[in-house]
Amino acid sequence: MNHATRCTAAVVLCAALLAPFAASAQDEAESPFSWNVTGVSDYVFRGVSQTDEDPTIQAGFTYTSPVGLYAGVWGSGVDFGDGGPDAEVDYLIGYAFDVTDNVNLDLLLNRYTYPGSSELAYNEFITKTTFAEQYSLTVTYTNDVFNSGTDAWYYAVGGEWALPQDFTLSANVGRSTFEEGISKDYTDWNVGVSRQFGLFNLGLGYYGTDGNGRDNSGKLADNRVVFTVGIGQ
Repeated sequence: MNHATRCTAAVVLCAALLAPFAASAQDEAESPFSWNVTGVSDYVFRGVSQTDEDPTIQAGFTYTSPVGLYAGVWGSGVDFGDGGPDAEVDYLIGYAFDVTDNVNLDLLLNRYTYPGSSELAYNEFITKTTFAEQYSLTVTYTNDVFNSGTDAWYYAVGGEWALPQDFTLSANVGRSTFEEGISKDYTDWNVGVSRQFGLFNLGLGYYGTDGNGRDNSGKLADNRVVFTVGIGQ
């Protein structure tokens, strides 16, 4: 599968959405529209490479209403092997609100789709609770993981901490569980540093899984370093 094809697919899928709004988003600090375009050395999802360990382009666009309701689309190149899809396009709708001054709850329904491979599409309900703008607890559920008709859960805890020179340290540990033996339950983790430069963000992360993760996905779940360069607002 050609890497240039994957990158082109992701750009084409998202550029049409981003282009009309990019200029206005920069002009209006309080714009309800947000967007991002990111280059990654590897697209890693819950500890597993989605691009056969190759780089790709990702992009997203979101509209957020004054009451916290939001909707958006996000796309990335993927590589699941010969004959597989070249791109992932996710459609999302959610609601985020403050429970207290220090607790925020985000409820999200995400639709994973793969143009040209509709048999892989499925929905996932995602909840993320953020405490003191620094720590997070994520719980997700799908009754149709990988469009298999199988239930799956994901649990994760994470945090972010400010470092000198405006750097940020982040860490996350997650656990994927599956019913009916479609895959072994496994743990993934990552730690990284990032820094914002105006509209640009640079990041470097280290990702890994446990033995079950590597049993499930082979080398695609090996420990790896991922570099990201993003722009957005």
